[in-house]
This record gives sequence, C-alpha cells and structure tokens, in this order.
Amino acid sequence: MDKVGAFTVPVIICFIIIFGLVRRVDVFDEFKKGFVDGIYSLWSVVPSIAGLVIGVNMLSASGFFDTISFLLSPVCELIGIPSQVIPLGLIRPVSGSGATAVLSSILETYGADSLIGKTASVMAGSTETTFYTIAVYFGAAGIRKTRHTIPAALCADIAGIAGACIITSFLC
Repeated sequence: MDKVGAFTVPVIICFIIIFGLVRRVDVFDEFKKGFVDGIYSLWSVVPSIAGLVIGVNMLSASGFFDTISFLLSPVCELIGIPSQVIPLGLIRPVSGSGATAVLSSILETYGADSLIGKTASVMAGSTETTFYTIAVYFGAAGIRKTRHTIPAALCADIAGIAGACIITSFLC
C-alpha cells in the first residue's frame, strides 16, 4: 500500500501532462500562468493572515482566553458544556493551530476516552476556523465587507459546540 501512495502524485502529474499534450495545450506555459496567479493570491492574502496571527498571539499572551473561560464557566456548566472545553470553543474560530494545541492538552490531561476528551474531539471536528477562513478567502477574492458572513459562521460554530456537547453526553 505504501508503494501505491508513493506513485499516486507522479501518476497524476503524468496524466495531466499527457492530457494537456493530447488537447494541444502548452502545458509549461499554463503551469507558469498558474504559478503567477498563485503567487498573486498568496501576496493578497498575507496581510490578512499576518494580522490574524498577531491578534491571536496578543490575545493568548494577555490571558484573554483564560479570563473569558473563567467568566463563562458557570453559565456553560449550567447548560451542560464542560468548563474544560471552553478554551477550545473560544480559540477554534480564531486559530486552527491554537485549537489543535488546546485539544492536545485536553486529551493529554483527561484522556481520549473520557467525556471531556470525546466532547473536545467532536467539537474540534464540527467547528471551523472561521476568522482564518474568512481572512484567506475574502482576502483572495478582494472582498472587504463580510456583511452577514461572520455572524452566520459564528452561529454555525456555536451550533457545532452545542451539538458536540449534546451528542457526546447522550452517546457516552
């Protein structure tokens, strides 16, 4: 099976080149155009990503997420959300790598088979890095006004968090 994986990408590349030659397309010229377009897209997205990364690091270093988690924990416990997963719910819409670090910490502390570990895992899988995604895609498309995108996406994240807590409490 390892050999299949090792040959998959080269076979696909060869298929694309042969397909282009059969269609009489200048494959290398199209590759250069695609490369230039990719660099342009990267260049247009970098400021959004840099701002997002700086903001997340500032919030984390200042203790903002810890303070909000502490303030929300009584309310979350009342509605059935384990207080241990609140930091994951707060950081997930903002930072995928930060959320992965928080999830890893939760799994190390409470175990993957615990209710908290399962809730955190389902929560990580059913929510999105909303602000990162919006920054990348809207930045690449040149869209400056997000209108209803952020509130709708955050509602979806809240539904994912609530659903993760409800489903895992019933199934575990």
